Amino acid sequence: MAAPSRSAPHPGRALFLLLVLIVAMLLGILGPKLFAPSQWGHRFKVGLGLDLSSGTQVTLQAQTLTGKPPSSDEMNAAVGVIESRVNGTGNSGAQVQPQGTNLLVVTVPGKGSQQTIQLVSSTALLMFRQVLLWQGSGAATTVPSANASPSASASPSGATPTASPTSSATASPTASATGTAKTSAKIVPAPSATSSASGSASASPSASPSASPSASPSASSSPSTSSTAFGNPSLVNKNVLALFNKLVCKPGDTQAWKSQVGYQNTTPYNNPDVQVVACGNNGGQWGKFALDVAKVQGTQVTSATAGLSTTSNQWQVNLSLNGAGASAFSTLTSRLYSNYYAGAQAGDQNDAILNQVAITLDGNVVSSPQIQGAIPGGNAQITGNFTQAEATQLQNELKFGSVPLDLKTLFVTSVSAQVGRNQLDAGLIAAAIGLFLVVVYAFFYYRGLGIVSVCSLLIAGLITYLAVVLLTLYQNFTLELAGIAGLIVAIGITADSFVVYFERLRDEVREGKQLRPAVESGWKRARRTILVSDTVSFLAALLLYYFAIGEVKGFAYTLGLTTIIDIVVVFLFTKPMVTLLARTKFFGNGHPMSGLDPVRLGAKTPWRSSVRRNPVRRRPDPAARTTASSQDPGGS
Repeated sequence: MAAPSRSAPHPGRALFLLLVLIVAMLLGILGPKLFAPSQWGHRFKVGLGLDLSSGTQVTLQAQTLTGKPPSSDEMNAAVGVIESRVNGTGNSGAQVQPQGTNLLVVTVPGKGSQQTIQLVSSTALLMFRQVLLWQGSGAATTVPSANASPSASASPSGATPTASPTSSATASPTASATGTAKTSAKIVPAPSATSSASGSASASPSASPSASPSASPSASSSPSTSSTAFGNPSLVNKNVLALFNKLVCKPGDTQAWKSQVGYQNTTPYNNPDVQVVACGNNGGQWGKFALDVAKVQGTQVTSATAGLSTTSNQWQVNLSLNGAGASAFSTLTSRLYSNYYAGAQAGDQNDAILNQVAITLDGNVVSSPQIQGAIPGGNAQITGNFTQAEATQLQNELKFGSVPLDLKTLFVTSVSAQVGRNQLDAGLIAAAIGLFLVVVYAFFYYRGLGIVSVCSLLIAGLITYLAVVLLTLYQNFTLELAGIAGLIVAIGITADSFVVYFERLRDEVREGKQLRPAVESGWKRARRTILVSDTVSFLAALLLYYFAIGEVKGFAYTLGLTTIIDIVVVFLFTKPMVTLLARTKFFGNGHPMSGLDPVRLGAKTPWRSSVRRNPVRRRPDPAARTTASSQDPGGS
């Protein structure tokens, strides 16, 4: 019995996977506009870098909290953090360049660059401060006296007017993770207190209108009017209390309020050793805060990641602190939990406010979660009804908000394209000429196989375009001239792959193999060479990206991207197409124009059919035919 043959190739499966990949990329691009064809055109746009489009440039002056010039190490740290903020994906085209000893020049391309510049220029120090007083937005109101409770209506029964279900409940004092979030945020110990986290989420006051302290214990902890302040004024020093009474916070105001209280520079609110006032969003209600000294600073944050909770399937932010930060945070949360948590659960509005830790960035409160337990070890979770965007924004504020210097904006200017459209057109013309020459050579040398070459290049170009559009949409990718050069080099990479395969295939034909087995054996020989070549190219791109700076990174990024795409195209299109063509009469019979003519290739056994296993029959000798006829006159 003959040995079982190996499984036959299934080119249809590979082509189907390629189709699925392209369709998935298209769906990813269209996204929420899938059923709005009129808006599809706006989704298929490629972001352009500063050398091809306009942008915004801001010059920042850096100084220490004491007003002294920063050291070189502090400047390098500031550059690294700002680069992470404006160029977090490594491919957005933003540039951060130090000038002199205390200047930073940040340039961001694109129409939306102004928003990024505002984020960078307003970045100072991240700090964690206990909330001492909070009041909803409205006219400035004088807090009675340091010993008087600002709210005598914090009845445990929850029947006071301020316990109205329409008020913000604890969602107000407990917080917002972002400037526009209307969520109830809580900070709980990480993994070991998962049950506590889930319990606090299920007891979210914003989800229950009940005035019963047992069902919604903090339902009465939010002011129903802007004229009521909650907390403990006796904990606020005289000067800060005067500033709190003077301050009026307008919704959305993150800068103008500072001039009301004399914060003309960043030094007052970035000093961790003094109490401060601040404005911010608190569970959907804008208001003003009086905050204690900073017990934990942003420089002590080691990581912050947004993700879905494994228990509640809601977005949360996981926070980690270093040793010093963990110790200070443990002390702070233990004190707040033991002193105020029980009162907050009983419906005391003041304790609910005092049980909050405000996270400030550039003096503004970006989140004020309520403490749900002592948090030792430096690992915590900030939970709430966050959307993905809100959780991601809070993650970025925690992760990149620890610039070790005060940054003052000196100049903000709009810049035009540094190189211009002419250079882009020249690059595209060069790419078109190169592609045309490759196509001409492919048809001249490989004849019919040139169809596979051209289609491979077109498929690679399509996938590359879709990949760049996806990166533009979701990773803020911008394409510069150097990146375009990397895409042009990809033409050579893709051409090199099918040249290797075609030459191995022709070698098999020269050895006398029929086309179908030659396709498989040639692929086995070419596959390893292609993988090794692409691996070397990818490693070169990776190292270049890691060690390079500026525009060279863009070249390395696109080079690595197109190298991966080349492997996808060769495995899912080039080889399957050759397998299919080998089954046709034109290629299978070795037509002279197929590029696989055994006679033209000098095959040892010049076959011209993939079906017959014998060599092509020679035409009978006429002399032999005459001799045979004379020997058999009867015509038997």
